[in-house]
Amino acid sequence: MKNNSHWIITIGWLTLFSGCDKGELPVPAHEPGDVITASVNMGSDYRYQVFYDLETNSVVSRNLRTDWDLGFEASETGWHIVLNSARAGAAARAATTDFAAVTSHQNAAWAWDDQKGNLDSTAIGDWRNSSTVYIIDRGYDEAANHTGYRKITFEEVTETHYTFRYANLEGSGEKTLSIEKDPEVNFISFSFDKDEVVPIEPGKQEWDLLFTQYIHVFPGNVAYLVSGSLINRNKVQVAAESTMDFNEISYDDIAGYTFQDSINSIGYDWKYYDFDLATYIIRPELNYVIHTTAGRYVKLHFIDFYSSTGEKGVPVFEMQHL
Repeated sequence: MKNNSHWIITIGWLTLFSGCDKGELPVPAHEPGDVITASVNMGSDYRYQVFYDLETNSVVSRNLRTDWDLGFEASETGWHIVLNSARAGAAARAATTDFAAVTSHQNAAWAWDDQKGNLDSTAIGDWRNSSTVYIIDRGYDEAANHTGYRKITFEEVTETHYTFRYANLEGSGEKTLSIEKDPEVNFISFSFDKDEVVPIEPGKQEWDLLFTQYIHVFPGNVAYLVSGSLINRNKVQVAAESTMDFNEISYDDIAGYTFQDSINSIGYDWKYYDFDLATYIIRPELNYVIHTTAGRYVKLHFIDFYSSTGEKGVPVFEMQHL
């Protein structure tokens, strides 16, 4: 009987496990984090750019949007140059390659960087192997004062540095500079005011969202400054969800979403301006599922654009790690 009992028990266990392979073994339920309410302050005149990390639910850094003019792609193979869209920066190709001959911005054909962040569609474009002279419109400060023009030509890019020459349009203040790359960030920021590199963007592994003004080009090539959220082009992706309530979205829904990596995948239109009420209104049906630099998923939606004291330029949002 002992032998028979042993075989009955053994056969029972074999039968149990033959009915489910490794893919069918019980898996613990995915536990989401708590719902957190957070906010960032761009200022009522949108003077600040705020870098935010979803992993730690914290502001990584903040700078005045007028602190920089140009961004230089910082990887070893990088060569793209972007404008500071937050101050409405624009660029135009001069009609001559003679640097000294460029003295005016009259009749310039202005262009802006692609609002989706496509580096093949920047205002400056592929400057390599050319002597193109560009006119840079530096845009506006927070009081809507125009901040002037510069002329510039980009002379060299290597695995380690860029070299460029620039001056005021009438020729004063001419300088030739070399700046070093830093592969820890997406872009090296340069300021014409300081004639040097300025520390703007945090390490590319340290942030997910940038709250800022930026240029959106509407149909008809109409450029307009909007305020919203851009994403880190390093690993961050976003899926928009407008068919479910925020509280209903779960980790199990992720597989059914299509994620985008355009830097304006969140953008500005989670709110709109009501002219009758003279106030910004949040679109409550818009939710975002964000794949972060840390490789996790977070759902987020906006609930206000005003602080508790009524100051605008303060996006308030709920978020939850899935």
